[in-house]
Amino acid sequence: MAYWLLKSEPDVFSWNDLVARGAEGEPWNGVRNHTAKLNMMAMKRGDQAFFYHSQAGKEIVGVCEVIAEAYPDPTDPKGVFVCVDVQAVEPLPRPFTLAEAKADPALKGMSLVTSFRLSVQPVTEEEWAHILAAVAADQPASQ
Repeated sequence: MAYWLLKSEPDVFSWNDLVARGAEGEPWNGVRNHTAKLNMMAMKRGDQAFFYHSQAGKEIVGVCEVIAEAYPDPTDPKGVFVCVDVQAVEPLPRPFTLAEAKADPALKGMSLVTSFRLSVQPVTEEEWAHILAAVAADQPASQ
């Protein structure tokens, strides 16, 4: 299994919107960046992803799962980009903020910190476990 981070502006499509889709999930479409496209093409059914509220919030709020692998994005009239389908798995016990990630030496190489504009990012197994442990302990990861 691989791990990812998917960014969405909460006023456009939020964690609660994904939860409301239930088992049917939602196509992760509209991505128009070639690096993000390659990341989506690498996603496999069963991979998990952090759901990140960008712009407003700037925080990881939940875990979702890839339920359909890359296919042509129906919102792309040129047929260049792809999308995957994801469904909500569970909310985090508390949000994990971008400020926490930036302040945590263990996450200094994380794409969220180094490539913060990329909308679909890989997350290492170590980063995944570190963030989940931090929110489970209900304290900032740097403590």
